[in-house]
Amino acid sequence: MYSRKIPLPLECGLHFTREVLNGKWKPNLLFAISENIKRPSDLLRAMPEATKRVLHLQLKELEEHGIIGKKIYHQLPPKVEYSLTPIGESLMPIIDAMNRWGDQNSAFLSKVIPK
Repeated sequence: MYSRKIPLPLECGLHFTREVLNGKWKPNLLFAISENIKRPSDLLRAMPEATKRVLHLQLKELEEHGIIGKKIYHQLPPKVEYSLTPIGESLMPIIDAMNRWGDQNSAFLSKVIPK
């Protein structure tokens, strides 16, 4: 397990927010789960550029932070579904604002961000 070399500053909420959303696919995962894409295979299909391993690790981190919940159905074949917790739901206005900002500035950003 990862152990932090530099302690997380506790006096600034931005550090906590960045810690929770730090990861290339975490905002996308939260958005997809909020849009009722709940199964790991469906999440992987929604983000084909992401590897299965990275999505699994980021889902695990979101679960450890209490942002999403994982429900395991004991059946054959096994079935897993993710859902937002109440604290995860409270993040959705931030995710939605990030999405709107990206949409509103996509023309400019597509010119300045290398492909």
